[in-house]
Amino acid sequence: MAYIGNIPAENYASFLTQTFSVTATASYTLDHAVSNENDIRLVINNVVQQPGSGKAYTASGTTLTLSEATQVGDVMYCVYLGRALQTVNPPNNSVGTSQLVDGSITEAKFASGVSTITVADQFRLTSSITANADPISSNLERIDTSGQGTLGTGMSVSSGRFTFPATGIYKVEADAYVSTASGDSVGLGIKVTTDNSSYTEISRSVDGNDSTHTASLHCSSLIDVTDTSNVKVSFIAFSVSSGSVIEGDSDKNTTYFTFTRLGDT
Repeated sequence: MAYIGNIPAENYASFLTQTFSVTATASYTLDHAVSNENDIRLVINNVVQQPGSGKAYTASGTTLTLSEATQVGDVMYCVYLGRALQTVNPPNNSVGTSQLVDGSITEAKFASGVSTITVADQFRLTSSITANADPISSNLERIDTSGQGTLGTGMSVSSGRFTFPATGIYKVEADAYVSTASGDSVGLGIKVTTDNSSYTEISRSVDGNDSTHTASLHCSSLIDVTDTSNVKVSFIAFSVSSGSVIEGDSDKNTTYFTFTRLGDT
């Protein structure tokens, strides 16, 4: 039949236990008063004792009396059979993954040092580059092709300088599709600043050949973003001589930049 009245908030129950500091004695004090020895289960050295007069123990009020004195080194505890503890919280080690709602655990609930990916973002070059650029500052857009997405707040960019949305360790990647003229070598690089002023090149990829050809460039680096106001990155194109091209496209990724936050700094 249906439950009548308010549904109780208490959903879980476990029995109260007491562990004793054992000495060479037959008398102990209970934390909670009992009517008699049948209100508790006494365990000594992992052996359940028989309650009652003339047996292993008796109890009344808060007095526990053993038929024989314990020895130093014995392990003794009792379970209060009449004092079940009810709570809205499940007992320790009782919840498995099947009891958790998908997506219900936030990063704030992870232990210190345990992180999840909270930022994943991509920008691309929408028009080709035919000359050196330091930084690549024009014709940049967040990738918006149908089917692609951004995780978290995402990056922001101004004059080719990319700002991170939060502190953390980021993997920054640069990829380019290039058409190289005969005898030329085309390069792509990543620069970083930690003072929002001086930029240092930290990664590069170069391709060159004696004949006209096409190639793909890739370079990457891990950036420790301790301060979002001062730690920024930019991308450079170098050794782009006449006839060589770093390809750009507004509909697909030919030259693009990927930012992934891997964890806390």
